[in-house]
Amino acid sequence: MDSVIKRVLIVDDEQPIRTLLEYNLKQNQFETICAEDGEEALEIALKEKPDLILLDLMLPKMDGVTVCKTLRQQGIKIPIIMLTAKGEELDKVHGLEIGADDYMTKPFSPREVVARVKAVLRRSTDWSSEIEDEILTAGLLTVYPEKFEVYLDQAQLEFTPKEFELLVYFMQNKNRVLSREQLLSTVWNFAYIGDTRIVDVHVGHLREKIENDTKKPLFIKTVRGIGYKFEEQKH
Repeated sequence: MDSVIKRVLIVDDEQPIRTLLEYNLKQNQFETICAEDGEEALEIALKEKPDLILLDLMLPKMDGVTVCKTLRQQGIKIPIIMLTAKGEELDKVHGLEIGADDYMTKPFSPREVVARVKAVLRRSTDWSSEIEDEILTAGLLTVYPEKFEVYLDQAQLEFTPKEFELLVYFMQNKNRVLSREQLLSTVWNFAYIGDTRIVDVHVGHLREKIENDTKKPLFIKTVRGIGYKFEEQKH
């Protein structure tokens, strides 16, 4: 990561967890801000614009899912790592589905949290530096990576940050078969062992937005047993 000090917003209603995370992040040269409920977290996030948010799922006043959804709906692309005591796959998929960048279940080690924070920030920084003033096209689909804009037949579409990044990666690798594991490693920058269903969830959302018929997709084709391939559509 670069030498600029990063600020992390820690959101948890349990004081011991906030203190533990705050101490370990400061030991690793991060600045920290804390919030103990969802409404406070949303207010701080919108006002202070931290570099990353550690967001507990179960919070007073407003839960973490609502906080995350609200930020994403307002176009706030701050990386978010969801924290929760729930470990079921459905919870994990849902957290990432609404726009979180990573997901950690309690109990966790402070060292692991710091490592994840660094990994997500590194990925976010790398993604920003990789974006060039380019235009990606496929048939009636046009993507402007630098502007975070997608148009289908001149109608602008809305995407979550992860959906957008996944679409850009597909379009930058047209006609290549991409495995689910490869997509997880590249787009999420983390090995979600056994959790490749998150790729299927996001692909499903992309198809709903860019395909006329999701059962017979023109762009994103399923390659059985492997993953997906984005096919060029020429008109």
